[in-house]
Amino acid sequence: MILLLAFAFLAGAATAITPCVLPVLPALLSASGTGGRRRPAGIVSGLTLTYTITIIGIASVVHGVGIGDGTLRTISICLIAVFGVTLLVPRAADWLQLRLTFLQRIAPRGDAQGFWSGLPVGGALGFVYAPCAGPILAAVIAAGATSGTTSRIVAVGIACGLGSAVVLFGLAVGGRKLMDRVRRAGRGVMLERSIGAVMVLTAVLMFTDVDLSLERGLADHLPAFLTNPTNSLETSGRVTRELADLRGKARFAEQSAAKTQAETSQQNGAALPGVKTPTLPVLGNAPDFADTGQWFNTAPLTMAKLRGRVVLIDFWTYTCINCLRTLPYLKAWDAAYRTKGLTIVGVHTPEFPFEHDASNVAAAIKREGLRYPVVQDNKYGTWNAWGNQYWPADYLVDAKGRVREAHFGEGEYKQTEAAIRALLAERGDRTLGGAATPHGTQSVASRTSPETYIGTARAEGFSTAPKNGTRDYTAERPASLPQNGFSLGGRWQIDNESGRAVAGAKIEARIVGKAAYLVLSSAANVPRHVRVELDGKPIGAPQAGADVHGGVVTVRAQRLYNLVRLPKSGEHLLTLSLDPGVSGFAFTFG
Repeated sequence: MILLLAFAFLAGAATAITPCVLPVLPALLSASGTGGRRRPAGIVSGLTLTYTITIIGIASVVHGVGIGDGTLRTISICLIAVFGVTLLVPRAADWLQLRLTFLQRIAPRGDAQGFWSGLPVGGALGFVYAPCAGPILAAVIAAGATSGTTSRIVAVGIACGLGSAVVLFGLAVGGRKLMDRVRRAGRGVMLERSIGAVMVLTAVLMFTDVDLSLERGLADHLPAFLTNPTNSLETSGRVTRELADLRGKARFAEQSAAKTQAETSQQNGAALPGVKTPTLPVLGNAPDFADTGQWFNTAPLTMAKLRGRVVLIDFWTYTCINCLRTLPYLKAWDAAYRTKGLTIVGVHTPEFPFEHDASNVAAAIKREGLRYPVVQDNKYGTWNAWGNQYWPADYLVDAKGRVREAHFGEGEYKQTEAAIRALLAERGDRTLGGAATPHGTQSVASRTSPETYIGTARAEGFSTAPKNGTRDYTAERPASLPQNGFSLGGRWQIDNESGRAVAGAKIEARIVGKAAYLVLSSAANVPRHVRVELDGKPIGAPQAGADVHGGVVTVRAQRLYNLVRLPKSGEHLLTLSLDPGVSGFAFTFG
């Protein structure tokens, strides 16, 4: 825990020097440049306090793992605009000061322009600064939303806040000294007007999202250590393990693991021949759907509306190959048992930004032939309500609304079907017929290459690690590439999530398995191509995946593409040549 606190402090300090802090600086510097000498300390104290409370408390008031949502951003824009107007229009400043006179009454005598006067200003700026929180605090929010705020979560939030406070206080004091020199030169009024104009302009740019484009532009062209100085720290194995420990286990995972391991056969006509039905203890009441988006194949549902039916909640996302391999079984169970009392609800919780798009989700539902209800969970509201941490994850709920079974990942399909039948029998459905028959199932090789990403946040196995920004890479010689090794060639534009081909972009990979998949997208959905070679030759039809035709993948929609499908598992050299404008996200293997 001590190590995590140290990491959090460093992450907070580094956040204060990234481009994300730019909208805060005009207000911070201008407010610090007026009043008494202790005012900068008050401003930074107020900012740190609000920032920390916002980050820690947001888990209980905002359902989701992201921070800086639309409401918080709107508050930020309004506050920046107000500060700017008060500097541009003296009468507006006088009006605001009259409304805040109560703060002077609680301040120590003689400190009306000192520490206490800066506290509310800094407190307001804390809302502006909150969206700058990085991966460590995002994990804190996810942990709080899942398991409630704990002393450990509070400690990590405070450590991040203190790290930022140290750097911001240095900036505030330095800015005050600089503005004192300008005032001594007789240009104080012009300085305040200029800062006010900059703040109003900043608010306008934020309202039109220009600041986000600027941040992306800086990330593309500035070195990674300037735009994201703590990336390697916050995504290191040690920090990842510490954060996983902070989050704890999924809400129903512990109860499911602790249940009795004995299995019993049922003789009531519901049991599957040759399959032992797992015991199904009550794990807790089923949470409701929370902060949902669009519903597909149904009107909006609630757990109350589903009372009396057996419900299978399936957390999935349409680019996850593990999720896609479970769909044939889900479709078979839906077809076999819907009229018997089963309702399957697919909760689509996205991993990548483009998976938030309702049209992309709708296309995936149509492509996969899903007829059961599916709901978008873009804000992770339902994910957090269930305390889920996995794709795919399946939860079985009985007719009384109680969770009776939790299963994470692929496999154990017969046991899950036996559990469905047992819960249907409990509600009185005894004539269930034979087992469901899934179609289009895919077997998985016993040994495969591990999943990896092209984006810097989770890239593993690359001979030269991808770096944020646009730069040239030299591909590793195939003979030198180790097993499960990857190499980039040509010019790429890389960010945390993905890599976008710019010119001569190439990927060399020595993979293990009998199938290879890659999440791809094309800029503006314009059809672009990826040429596929296997073991140094254009891939032939017997080896090509379902999305490869004539050795080429045509990339249109943002989805998972099947590149290789072999009759048996083995080690192979995979070479991909990408047209400019094609983006790659995650590799998975089967």
